[in-house]
Amino acid sequence: MRIDKYLADAGIGTRSELKKAVRSGRVSVNGKIIKDSAMHIDENADTVCFDDVPVVWRRYAYYMLNKPQGYISSTNDSGMTVLDLIYENDRDLFPCGRLDKDTEGLLLITNDGPLAHQLLSPRHHVDKEYYVKLSRDLADEAVKEIEEGIVIDGGEKCMPAEVKRISSDECMLVIHQGKFHQVKRMIAAVGNEVIYLKRIRMKNLVLDEKLAPGEYRALSQQEISGLKEQDNL
Repeated sequence: MRIDKYLADAGIGTRSELKKAVRSGRVSVNGKIIKDSAMHIDENADTVCFDDVPVVWRRYAYYMLNKPQGYISSTNDSGMTVLDLIYENDRDLFPCGRLDKDTEGLLLITNDGPLAHQLLSPRHHVDKEYYVKLSRDLADEAVKEIEEGIVIDGGEKCMPAEVKRISSDECMLVIHQGKFHQVKRMIAAVGNEVIYLKRIRMKNLVLDEKLAPGEYRALSQQEISGLKEQDNL
């Protein structure tokens, strides 16, 4: 890998800024100052320092965000986006999937495009679990319709979902698709309304209860490995 790309990927600066920094003698590789920004290094073996500080490089970054209400799950929007909450130097971060502006809970923030494709691809049917608060009691017949595969507005047929009652007007709902506003549309199709929605889980990744709305943390290696397991996709 070129040294300027290595440093840019590590969040040190832009490629143009880093070319100047290299020419100024601010970068060393294995203890030797270099002046050529096109120099190739082994990112897994060589030791790189910028202003005598070791540079930690990683190809991909993974963060668990507890999304608060009022933020858009987008990288570019006129309003507040979820990336406004992430104070990291990693390049090209994006939200893996979307949560509505008024929906809270688990959102994976990453720059791993291949993993995002695996998790979001319709053919993989990745589990997504939500806490749902309803405007009125959820009838037994409504639960049956949802669990058998309900038809929502527009004639779209949803895959069978799992409903776990918490109280008469609260439940945990596990879906296996990612249709637009799917949970709200499923509940509307049974004559009810979602008044609060929070995503708790995506595949094996469970929202950390210690994270307040708007807080995030890096994923553990075990959590990353679980998301990448092909046999569960």
